[in-house]
Amino acid sequence: MVRNADYNQGVTLNIGLLLYIPYRALEDRVFEAVTAAGFTDITMAQSRVFQRISQHGSRVTELADRAKVTKQTASALVQALEDAGYVERVPDPTDARASLVRVASRGAAATDAARAEIERIEAEWRRELGASRYDRLVRDLEVLQGLTDA
Repeated sequence: MVRNADYNQGVTLNIGLLLYIPYRALEDRVFEAVTAAGFTDITMAQSRVFQRISQHGSRVTELADRAKVTKQTASALVQALEDAGYVERVPDPTDARASLVRVASRGAAATDAARAEIERIEAEWRRELGASRYDRLVRDLEVLQGLTDA
């Protein structure tokens, strides 16, 4: 894991890095927890696509856009996830030519392990910042999400 000091080198960090560093730490811990729960055949790249699947399913092109990878890369990652039983492809009810990627039962179990670790991390961060500061941070981040998430 890359630490803050590796980025900093005596320079004030910009807002992008200040947002990225905690996210990356959370991502690393969640990935470690999922692996420790027995889901050892998923890669970080696959998990980055997997976590972007919407509740009702997503097209591969949507996943590619959300994960900022090519459609070919997203297709390969989805295929590996499907082969491992984390996702399934189903017909898109709005377009007979397309299919949707949905979370399969094994993927739901991995999601449960990830969610439990996220809850632990959020509790730690809430303790460190205090409830008021943590709640304010979440509200501020939700505002930024609204400004940036097209």
